[in-house]
Amino acid sequence: MLPRTDHLIDLALEEDAGLGDVTSRAIFPERHVSRAYIEAGHDLVICGVEVAARVFARVDPSLMVRLTVRDGQRVKKGRRVLGVSGPTVSILTAERTALNFIQRLSGIATLSRRFSDAVAGTSVRIADTRKTTPGFRALEKYAVRCGGCSNHRSSLGEHVLIKDNHIGAAGSLARAVKLARAGAPHLARIEVEAKTQAEVREALAAGADAILLDNMTPSQVAQAVARIRRAAIVEVSGGVRFETLSEYAMPGVDVISVGALTHSAPAADLSLTVPPGQRR
Repeated sequence: MLPRTDHLIDLALEEDAGLGDVTSRAIFPERHVSRAYIEAGHDLVICGVEVAARVFARVDPSLMVRLTVRDGQRVKKGRRVLGVSGPTVSILTAERTALNFIQRLSGIATLSRRFSDAVAGTSVRIADTRKTTPGFRALEKYAVRCGGCSNHRSSLGEHVLIKDNHIGAAGSLARAVKLARAGAPHLARIEVEAKTQAEVREALAAGADAILLDNMTPSQVAQAVARIRRAAIVEVSGGVRFETLSEYAMPGVDVISVGALTHSAPAADLSLTVPPGQRR
């Protein structure tokens, strides 16, 4: 289980069921048991089945959960991905929280798979960004990996990325790179954000290890790639949509980072059903 997952589950359960499930407890006696399943409402890439299973266990350790798929697997509409049996009140208390996790993570994995499939056969990698739901970064970046894409840095402490505000505060791009070289750990790569061709030239002159081409058109990216000539890792970011992805996935581009993988992925359609014939 990823770090802090139990903490996130407990927060979600406290939010949704901190006062119990008044409806289920009013209808079903404590000894009433049922079997239920979660199924896909459309074709998707599944992610979060183990998290959903953990939700049921946190609500009631007596619940029996059976996983029928694994994270990262392509799932067809109607496929059952998880079965659960035990006290009816416990199943229904856990239902919404379990679905919230699995729908969110499967939505990210499904969108990520769409992007990764689109660049198959090229040397370009699709990466996420730090535009994640607060507190859920580890889970959401895991979902990105399940969809076949890569993770950019997970925190500010992983590598140096000099952006426009760093440059503005330092006084110049060259000075920001010089200060970063002097102050960062000796193994840290220095990446510099460039919005113009002039900034690309300046980043190269300053010895940047990687250059992030920010909000450039495909033709501007091609011009920058020709100038860089493999002297630095080339990352493209900003304004890249699925519809324009193929235009940016050109030779010389190493990474395309897409914030939409996490901040704009629609929730996947999954639902929990207690079949009438299964109730006891």
